[in-house]
Amino acid sequence: MTHPHVLVLHLRTARPHDPGFQVELDALNDATLAVLDGLGATAELLATSEVGSDVVDAAYARADAVVVMGGEDVHPRFYGGAASYPEQGHHEEVSDAVQLDVVRRCFADATPLLGICRGHQLLNVAAGGTLVQHLPTTHLHRAGGVDPFARTEVTVHDADLATAVEAGRAVRCTHHQAVDRLGAGLRVAATAPDGVVEAVVGVDLPVTGVQWHPEHPAEADVALRRLLTRTLAQAGASAQVGVSAAR
Repeated sequence: MTHPHVLVLHLRTARPHDPGFQVELDALNDATLAVLDGLGATAELLATSEVGSDVVDAAYARADAVVVMGGEDVHPRFYGGAASYPEQGHHEEVSDAVQLDVVRRCFADATPLLGICRGHQLLNVAAGGTLVQHLPTTHLHRAGGVDPFARTEVTVHDADLATAVEAGRAVRCTHHQAVDRLGAGLRVAATAPDGVVEAVVGVDLPVTGVQWHPEHPAEADVALRRLLTRTLAQAGASAQVGVSAAR
């Protein structure tokens, strides 16, 4: 696979309700696209709140791999959570449904998938898992002030993921929710010191979710590059066994 095509899903290109959050997410998206370009991949960035499901379907058909980015909390109706919860914010229910459909198609087709922060949580929900709606240790996973990213040491339990995560490097997190009951076909691949699930991988599928932000501009050239290199290698393996051609 010379020039893999990667579908990158995010929620929206404008947030009048929270312009500061938009600026933060734009920087993370830009860093992701830059790393993919450096790896020789063709990236297709789609805001699922702004395009129809037919556009997403067509983009998925072209994709050798999928990346699901961060953003607002997953709507609780998709995992049976309480309708209201501490520090609840804006939800993107229609986009959640579209992205969950793509994730489930990745499961069905063995399409390599990397979910980041919200994308990691969405991956678990798509597999039938649930979320902790507000962590009692939120202060350890989200900073205040100008820089919202807390530094967290993670322990990687999965040997394959360990090849793509630099041992001993503090990761950058900013979240108040986390994986609770694990979805079917997933295993815990990394945890924080307080036990919060920081990464999951597929038992038999090339899917990975990380709760931290390897795409932070200060980290992307090392942390995200390693993870995306792994994802693209999985895409190459899928192509060799004919999975992509079968879609």
